[in-house]
Amino acid sequence: MADLAVVFGWTPADCDDYEIDELMDWHERARARWETDSR
Repeated sequence: MADLAVVFGWTPADCDDYEIDELMDWHERARARWETDSR
């Protein structure tokens, strides 16, 4: 969840209601955004 906090500004409480598969989907979105924004 650290990547979600860095990329999207979310707190752990923001992620509490997500299932693991949803968190993994958001993780992938965060990774893609980080790679795009870091260039």
